[in-house]
Amino acid sequence: MIPRVPLLLGLAGTLPFIWGAITTALPDFALASAQMIGPRFVGPYVQLFYGAVILSFMSGVLWGFATKAEANHAATGYALSVLPALWAFFMTGGGPTSAGIYLIAGFAGLLALDFMFSKWGLTPDWWMPLRILLSAIVIISLSIGVILG
Repeated sequence: MIPRVPLLLGLAGTLPFIWGAITTALPDFALASAQMIGPRFVGPYVQLFYGAVILSFMSGVLWGFATKAEANHAATGYALSVLPALWAFFMTGGGPTSAGIYLIAGFAGLLALDFMFSKWGLTPDWWMPLRILLSAIVIISLSIGVILG
């Protein structure tokens, strides 16, 4: 079972992705929201900026897991842990559609890394159920941004 606090905070962390999907799907609402809070905080733009931030954050989480590893797993874990941040840095500079597609790939790749770290016994037992749930929400939300954006 996923502990309550990580679950609630994890779900709260998906809100900018969901908000971006909603404001992409509802252009009139997006326009009104952009006038109130600024265009950077609606549609695919909020998803792309926040997505890059979250991939970087998750690199730090994986780095933390790598500190628990020994020998070859430690070196490999440290090397792999920087990939999500580097992916976000290098792959999100294009337009909103290509950046959204690359973020989707980045979050799918992050889930694969989560699985690897979990198989190495470096994560809590509840980690993969949480990561699968959050990744699904993020990827679906980003997909809406790509398809409708």
